[in-house]
Amino acid sequence: MTPTEMQELEWSIEQMMRIARDFGLDFYPMRFEVCPPDIIYTFGAYGMPTRFSHWSFGKAFHRMKLEYDLGLSRIYELVINSDPCYAFLLDSNTLLQNKTVCAHVLGHCDFFKNNAWFGRTSRDMVERMAANAERIRAYELEHGRDRVEKLLDAGMAYMEHVDPSLHGEIGRRRLEERRRLKQREQAESVRRRQRLPYEDLWALDEPSTARAPQPDEEPKRPQKVPPVPQKDVMLFLIEHSPVLEEWERDILSILREEMLYFWPQLETKIMNEGWATYWHLRIMRELDLDDAEAIEFAKMHAGVVLPSRTSINPYHLGLAIWEDIEKRWDNPTKEERERFGRQPGQGRAKMFEVRETETDISFLRNYLTKDLVEKLDLYVYQKVGNEWRVVETDWERVRDQICASRVNGGIPVLYVEDGDYNRNGELYLRHAYEGVELDLKHLDKSLQHLYRLWGRACHLQTVVEGRDVLFTCDGKRVQRKFL
Repeated sequence: MTPTEMQELEWSIEQMMRIARDFGLDFYPMRFEVCPPDIIYTFGAYGMPTRFSHWSFGKAFHRMKLEYDLGLSRIYELVINSDPCYAFLLDSNTLLQNKTVCAHVLGHCDFFKNNAWFGRTSRDMVERMAANAERIRAYELEHGRDRVEKLLDAGMAYMEHVDPSLHGEIGRRRLEERRRLKQREQAESVRRRQRLPYEDLWALDEPSTARAPQPDEEPKRPQKVPPVPQKDVMLFLIEHSPVLEEWERDILSILREEMLYFWPQLETKIMNEGWATYWHLRIMRELDLDDAEAIEFAKMHAGVVLPSRTSINPYHLGLAIWEDIEKRWDNPTKEERERFGRQPGQGRAKMFEVRETETDISFLRNYLTKDLVEKLDLYVYQKVGNEWRVVETDWERVRDQICASRVNGGIPVLYVEDGDYNRNGELYLRHAYEGVELDLKHLDKSLQHLYRLWGRACHLQTVVEGRDVLFTCDGKRVQRKFL
């Protein structure tokens, strides 16, 4: 972008922010940066401007950058959920494209600030991730880069298996309590070694507080760990792994903390992108665009919301649902007015209410109607023989299938069933099977990573071709048996 275009963009951003506030949007202070493609795609690969180094980020960078160089895809912007909110724009965009991106970003920032599921995220995560990266670099110097990288490989294989219902502070507090307990035990051990000779003989004259077991009393069984199945696999490994050192637990706690920061974005992808698309459309309509700019904007917007034949475009589906909510609450039917007491003209108010309280699952369940499914021509397809075929067009089943794909952000749900399986300290996980099988090509490798973190045999129960199967890793190979 030329200096003249940069000045016009700055002026347009101020104008768009005034328009957005007039519409009722409420966002954090904004920081816009125009960056070359290498910088944008580095941020896109790492997920943040500041983060620890790992080979998988470099792999993602080269894939995304190659697609950009070949004209197959483009990252128009990168926006960070923080206070202030950072937005990075691509310097190879045209002036009109960057105006549209800025309007889109304002919608995202409003969503970040006001959606309840983002309310628990840390707003200073840019600085915290920079500090986390420094801690990991210090561990590389102390323990060796190869050892730290192997731990990151294993930890990142399970970093998505967290429980977002447990606030990040809870996990950190539990870990801190565990550290304090271990420090007390170490201090007590040192004190015992430093006692005077024969000091323990004085304790023989002290009355015993131990209760003698009764003849008919059954010995207490050790409590199962965990007492109930635990979804947060990462937290369980941090707290209970018998082989991890404290610095290794610290690195896993960093991975868990960062995953909890990203989690709301997984659970609100359709809502968030639809919301930002809705508002960039309204804000750009308020600008004084000439004919060429209006045509360029129409082409860009059409490309963003272009439906896909093989997958859900969150921009397209989200925008359609938001506009349908506005229309139905602005013009309620006679039945809706009588049954629900809806008053005309409440579309925007309802949209702001939904934006604040919903996630993708409830958003789709409550507002993806029969008329919308038919209008958008949504369907379920699968491979039958050697061909892909449409297998379901019933609107409720289509809606339910889309909702099912959004459960847990689309990530398989694993539960820790037993941390002392076979009374031998082995780890037993169970996959909450809901019709979608695990990727068996990656299962063997992931179990080997789990063995690295646990140190003893690890088991995973899942369903393959309708039958319960138990996969077991002993550190050398992975075996399976039907249950």
